[in-house]
Amino acid sequence: MLDRDSRHALELPAAAGESDESWLTSYLDVLTLLITLFVLLLALTPPGGGEGSDSDAMRAASAVMSLPLASLATGIHPRHDGLQPQMAGLNIPGVSVSQGQEGVTLRIDDSLLFPSGNDVLTPQGQVVLERLSSVLETFDGQISVEGHTDNVPITTVRFPSNWELSAGRAIAVVRQLERQGIAISRMRAVGYADTQPMESNATSEGRAANRRVELLLRQQVEG
Repeated sequence: MLDRDSRHALELPAAAGESDESWLTSYLDVLTLLITLFVLLLALTPPGGGEGSDSDAMRAASAVMSLPLASLATGIHPRHDGLQPQMAGLNIPGVSVSQGQEGVTLRIDDSLLFPSGNDVLTPQGQVVLERLSSVLETFDGQISVEGHTDNVPITTVRFPSNWELSAGRAIAVVRQLERQGIAISRMRAVGYADTQPMESNATSEGRAANRRVELLLRQQVEG
């Protein structure tokens, strides 16, 4: 007859994909190494061994202990941080990767995706999204596709304002990613028009930077 602990071990196996805390073990290993280094520095200091030997060892140990743990534990991060280096290897001109509080953002210049004042993907845009989708398939979180414009007004039958243009471009990207195998249930399309500029709209360069589509990747938080 199994005891309570044995039954618990059998009934609650670790499910694949659940909160991966393997990074925590490495994190604790780094702390252990730091403490060991601190002890060694003190132990190797000979008694009366030269001018300032004790203070030199203490200063060296203090310097190591004062370093940010993130810089000492290179590559040791929670699960969602691992996305950035993976995405950074894409090397697609016009596509940048950044890590923020909400997740990883893939920023795509709209000139890569759409003709001016249009929401129909160019052949080049389809190729860009195809390259991105091969990486997005390995990501199991939510994808927010967000369209942005500059502040130059647009008034057409199809796009009465930049709101419709930005939303239409976000929807076009979502549909293309769905055709390439990304589950539609994991995506949403958002249009921000010109309400979230990156640069000043006073210059042509600034307006070009503001015309963009962003893919915000949010890792699901286990409940």
